[in-house]
Formats: sequence, C-alpha cells, structure tokens
Amino acid sequence: MIGGGGFIGTHLVERLVEKEHSVRVYGRNPNRFRETPRGAEFVEGELGNHGLVREALEGMEVVFHLVSTTLPKTSNDDPIFDVRSNLVDTIQLLEACVEAGVRKVVFPSSGGTVYGPPKFLPVTEEHPTEPITSYGIVKLAVEKYLNLFRHLHGLDYTSLRISNAYGPYQDPAGQQGAISVFLERVRERKPITVWGDGGVVRDYLYVSDLMDAMELAAETETEHRVFNVGSGHGVSVNEILELISEATGERPEVEYLPARALDVPASVLDVDRAKRDLGWRPQTDLQEGIYRTWDWLQTLPNPHSRETT
Repeated sequence: MIGGGGFIGTHLVERLVEKEHSVRVYGRNPNRFRETPRGAEFVEGELGNHGLVREALEGMEVVFHLVSTTLPKTSNDDPIFDVRSNLVDTIQLLEACVEAGVRKVVFPSSGGTVYGPPKFLPVTEEHPTEPITSYGIVKLAVEKYLNLFRHLHGLDYTSLRISNAYGPYQDPAGQQGAISVFLERVRERKPITVWGDGGVVRDYLYVSDLMDAMELAAETETEHRVFNVGSGHGVSVNEILELISEATGERPEVEYLPARALDVPASVLDVDRAKRDLGWRPQTDLQEGIYRTWDWLQTLPNPHSRETT
C-alpha cells in the first residue's frame, strides 16, 4: 500500500489486517491517530524515492496507491509541483509495479474534481471530464496512464472516483473533510467557516463504506475499471450544519465568506455501476456517520485542557 498512513490508508490497513491479508505499508509517516496494526509491515519512504518504492513492491500482488501531495484548493497554486510530485512519480510507480510483477493497482481518484462543473446530476462515469483544478486534471491523467499500462503491460487496475469521504482518523485540523473539520470547530467552541452561502451540495461517504468498495475493487474482475463511489445523494453545507447540531447538541457559530471559484455548485455521483458490477452499495446513513465521527473526536485530548496547560 502506497501512502497507508493517511485517513483512508489507516482504515484500509486495519480492514486488510482483520481479513488476514499480508500488508506492507509504504509512506512518510504512520497515522498520528492510530499506530500501524500488528501484522502490517511499515516501510518509511517518499513516493519519489523510486529505488525504495521498487523494493517495497517486491512480492506484492495488489497495490493501493493512496498518495497525493496536493489538495484541490492548493493544486492550482503550483500546478508544476502537482504534476511532478503526483503524476510523474505515479508513472514511475507503475513502471516499478510492472517490474515487480504486481497484478493489480487500485487507485482512489476524485469524483468531486475529475468531472468539473456538472452538466447533469447525478454524475455518471460517462459524464464529460473537464476539471477546473490541477488536482482533478492529475487524477484524470493517472487514470489514463493506468489504462495505458494495462494496454502495454497487462497491469490490471480499478479507479474509484470517490465523493467526500469522512469518518474517524480524518485530521480534524486539516484542510480537507468538511464534516470532520466542522465537528472539531464545535468541539473547540470556535466558529465554522463556510465559503459561500452554504448552498453548495456535495455527496458524503462514510469511510467504512469506502473500505467495502476498495476491498471489492481489489478482488472483483469486471468489464469496467472506473467506478463512482459515493452515497448517491446530495446534501448542502447548511444541511450538514443542521445534522452536526443534532449530533453534538450544540448550535455552531457560522462565518460565511465569499464563494470560491474552485467550488462547483453541486456534485452528486451516480453509483449504479458500482452497485451492478462490484456488488457494492453504501450502508451508513449520514446522520449515523456524523454521530460516529463525533464519538471518535471525543476520544482525542480535550482542546480546552490544552489551552490551559
């Protein structure tokens, strides 16, 4: 697993170890909220260290490529860095996979950025791909190179175009993951910042449902290799705030700022192909997922006690 110390990777390592798979994690650091589970090997390294990557792939059958050095909101600030550190290094990773005899690559792409402003909702996999961030362009380019390597070398792959995943182990102080960030602001008794009027609609997916999809993507042989993975339902930011209020018993203070150009008004994924071909479907109700995430946040050090020490 490349990049197994992040939010998604931490859950995936846990899931695979529980299923008694042999797991090797390659990344810069383990997750700061969760030690690498016993039974998984951790190799410290950067995606750009191609020799060490090649060594880490030895004996591996399936590779989950989870590394990304940028976010949608930051990628346009330095697209050259985005391309060099994500696309170029990924191509070299794919070359190393071929050399190591890897059978399949599972790649979490982005259902929120590869399509660009939607021309219809919900968005199917056949929707035009016109990303408006370098992040989305690079994710789409990686998908194309995966298909090229399948054509040239027989390296199988599945690309999952994921909606907005959330849940435990997502950094609540990070720049990505509205639900986790909003909940942490409530826990800290600080205002929540919302870009625009709160009417932006997104598709939110609880992390355990994503793990189901990633497992099936690794195991299932299908005609298609690109799948949308989301809840299939759109929810506005203002609706999320209401659900957070119900889960926490607190009415959050909200600070509305001008809308950003990178935010499309609505993004909802059609997940029928994943249901049909992978036998997958989301199981976790949004309100239940928010409750679970809030419960996990309560296990972290109290932010108010930190302020007084």
